[in-house]
Amino acid sequence: MCGIGGVFDYGYRRQPEVTPELLVRMSDAMVHRGPDDSGYHVSAKGVCGLTFRRLAIVDLSPAGHQPMSTPDGRYTLVFNGEIYNHLLIREELEAKGYRYKSHSDTETILYAYQEWGEACFSKFLGMFAIAIWDEEKQELFCIRDRIGIKPFYYSNPDGRFIFGSEMKVILQHPSQRAKLNEDALPHYLSLMMPPAPDTMFEGIHKLEAGHSLRITSDGKITKKRWWSLLDAGEPLAGIKEEEAIEEIRRLLRRAIKDRMMSDVPFGVFLSGGIDSSLNVALMSELMDRPVQTFSVGFKDLEKYNEMKYARGIAEKFGTNHHEVLIDSSDAERVISDLAWHEDEPNGDPVCIPLYFVSKLARDAGTIVVQVGEGSDEEFAGYPWLVRDIKLYDRLWKPLGKLSPKIMRRAAYMAGSPLVKNPLIREYMRRFAKGEELFWGGALAFTEEHKRELLTNYNDDDSSNKFAEQWHKQVRDAYPKSEYTRRMMYLEFQQRLPELLLMRVDKVSMATSIEARVPFLDHRIVEYAFRLPSRIKLGPNYEPKHILKKAAEGILPHEYIYRKKMGFAAPVNEWLKTELRGFVEDHLFQSELLKTHTDLGYVRRLFVEHTTNTRNNGQLLWTLLNLVLWEERYLKS
Repeated sequence: MCGIGGVFDYGYRRQPEVTPELLVRMSDAMVHRGPDDSGYHVSAKGVCGLTFRRLAIVDLSPAGHQPMSTPDGRYTLVFNGEIYNHLLIREELEAKGYRYKSHSDTETILYAYQEWGEACFSKFLGMFAIAIWDEEKQELFCIRDRIGIKPFYYSNPDGRFIFGSEMKVILQHPSQRAKLNEDALPHYLSLMMPPAPDTMFEGIHKLEAGHSLRITSDGKITKKRWWSLLDAGEPLAGIKEEEAIEEIRRLLRRAIKDRMMSDVPFGVFLSGGIDSSLNVALMSELMDRPVQTFSVGFKDLEKYNEMKYARGIAEKFGTNHHEVLIDSSDAERVISDLAWHEDEPNGDPVCIPLYFVSKLARDAGTIVVQVGEGSDEEFAGYPWLVRDIKLYDRLWKPLGKLSPKIMRRAAYMAGSPLVKNPLIREYMRRFAKGEELFWGGALAFTEEHKRELLTNYNDDDSSNKFAEQWHKQVRDAYPKSEYTRRMMYLEFQQRLPELLLMRVDKVSMATSIEARVPFLDHRIVEYAFRLPSRIKLGPNYEPKHILKKAAEGILPHEYIYRKKMGFAAPVNEWLKTELRGFVEDHLFQSELLKTHTDLGYVRRLFVEHTTNTRNNGQLLWTLLNLVLWEERYLKS
């Protein structure tokens, strides 16, 4: 796990401006990603520079240093991530005559690219963001892993291609300014993170999950998709539940075993839910010593705590268990720094407890942890997801066939003023306009909210365009696809890679630890995508039905079938009490909000929430993170 960055100055006029001083400055901006080592490389003609920060995980010796070059000097790479099957690929390469100087997975990537070119990445099992300089062709190749577990950002100003694991790395270059991307603002407000390739910075882009790009010496950029969930295959229509149970167990055991590859101590973030508990149970099968487990809870708000369940699992499997309890003062102390670490505003409140449990692991000497992200998206584990599936099957689809648009709109105009729940009003609006029901699992401001909030709202600001695009991609590939399948695809296009996984990456790396996600092994992801709804949900629309069945005999029954709580943070309460003054001080002094929003409407949201008139906690938290980002990046 590391941090990477670099510059390709393909458009230089007289003298390229890639200097060691610039590369060191870029590296220093992400020292938290790699406190163990750093390095840089400048190409022979000085047009390309690569920079690197190392968190040593595999081969802790200096032989794992990056940037790393082939013996002939043609290829030089920087790499962030892990290739879990690198030893198998190494055997194949050594049989072809390659001679290694290290035991690192980095060297395997280098030789695999030299041997097979871009085709090598389909062989890799892991998470990665990689840049490879070709000295002979004077071109740069960049790639992001299938699911988007590792970030890759880039900008292309003034004849230069600048990239990094974090946007603050790119901002070290004098040609890249920190300026608000006004086009992305409405979509952040709705989706809590702008969809790729946009970011909240004007001119800085995300390389989409499962994509690569190549920049040639004339500045031509060619981007292509090298992996897609849509290529997983046809649905397993006739599969029996017993078959699915056995295959899920097999795939998950293999994924957890693969992710135990490490030369440093590793453990598990344990919430007590089914996902993290399975990580613990299956890891303990493979170990002859206690698993290191880490949990976080809240001092005064017991309803948010799952500590008793985490402790029960820790006792059941004999783990070496660690806990930390936090409160609003802890949150206030770190929230501004998290806005800096996250690069762009992340509207997910879980960033706060995640930071403290990450720090707990690092302080205990554990450098690698396995986490449970991805399971709910694959196996329909969220109550709201099941709610939308039922709504689509029982009302949306049949009524859509029977009701002309003019009748839907008339019903909406007459009925919406009588409905107080903003989500129900939003669903009524979507149905009236013939839009898709499901836009994704993270929704803060609805389109109705944004019309009142934004001073210059227009129809182009609707986040429906992303939902329509992603639904269409599934319909085109699988015309008869179930709605559950389409919903999973949407989650893997936006919320999972750009919100949840960036939350995990940025916050864990803020404390210099590596987080691994066994549920997002692409073999599990592809298999889950092919499972029909009747298998995932069972006959009664039960969230995560098939995973619960697979957990039977591995976890205690009462842990599998208890009510889902979810990993959350008590921001609704904090915003009314201890953080109320903090929020008020920041929101109503923001130049960004004064320029782009109706502050009277923001004040109304604040008053409604703090007087218990309406729960606007997520809306206020989304705005607060936007303002803290403004303070850390746009004003400094």
